[in-house]
Amino acid sequence: MTIMDLRITTDARRGADYDTELALVRAAEALGFSGYLRSDHYVPVPDGAAVPTDAWLTLACLARETTVIRLGTLVSQATFRLPTVLALQVAQVDRMSGGRVELGIGAGGDAAEHRAHGIPLPADRNARFEEQLNILHALWQRPAGSTHTLRGTYYELVDSPVPPTAQEQVPVIVSGLEAPRATVLAADFAHEFNAPLVSVAEARAQLDEVRSFADYRPDLVYSVTVATYVGRSDDEVARRAAAAGRDLAELRSSGVVGSPAEAVDALGRYAEAGATRVYLQLDDASDLDQLELIASAVAPQLG
Repeated sequence: MTIMDLRITTDARRGADYDTELALVRAAEALGFSGYLRSDHYVPVPDGAAVPTDAWLTLACLARETTVIRLGTLVSQATFRLPTVLALQVAQVDRMSGGRVELGIGAGGDAAEHRAHGIPLPADRNARFEEQLNILHALWQRPAGSTHTLRGTYYELVDSPVPPTAQEQVPVIVSGLEAPRATVLAADFAHEFNAPLVSVAEARAQLDEVRSFADYRPDLVYSVTVATYVGRSDDEVARRAAAAGRDLAELRSSGVVGSPAEAVDALGRYAEAGATRVYLQLDDASDLDQLELIASAVAPQLG
């Protein structure tokens, strides 16, 4: 099997307080997972009682409590922050982490979430997102301490200071949710293209489309995000799914579900579809037993 890079991701809409998230990330780092990227949302899932936490504030704290695991968002909403403000926040967390930050970013699209917080969700958000990517790319191409001026369609910058980062350039991840335009944006601006929560067939279609368009980008990383429910028995898997209010049949269509052997088989199919990195989405951030099971019984079989 192709060697796969395994990372952990969580959906903030399902809720996890800071202590729970810190315990998860420390465990993931100790168990050898290469990254932890969390969602960037401000409202819980329907019927959820937990209050989500702010992504970049949380990541700043996690940066000071970890040493090697990479940290970031999957994905930040472009509508939540002005592009220069986001660049400053990401750069600061990158320095706090010693150069371990990655920025997954998307156009934003949950109308109810935006209404809840009085955040505008413009009809032309995709075009704004593209301009925001342009600004981030331009800022990180310039030396720290210099300035950037731009008169764009949506944003005008006059001598905007370029914030210093610990890395030469912060890796940017573009998601396939906005396909086909995401294909172009990934090729132009991203270090990684991610196909989120899709079946193997859908992942193959998305990854192949980007590869055909971005054949001049041999450095581009291709990844998938998969719902993950692994257990030592069918009952254990079912209990995990029931506790999160998830339907097992639905999860199996676009996830890694079942015994460790079944998880290895599922990940192998995503590898055959072209993914070299997988984000295992854990709905219950407090379930460290599942994390340890994946590390001990699944990860060693992936190359």
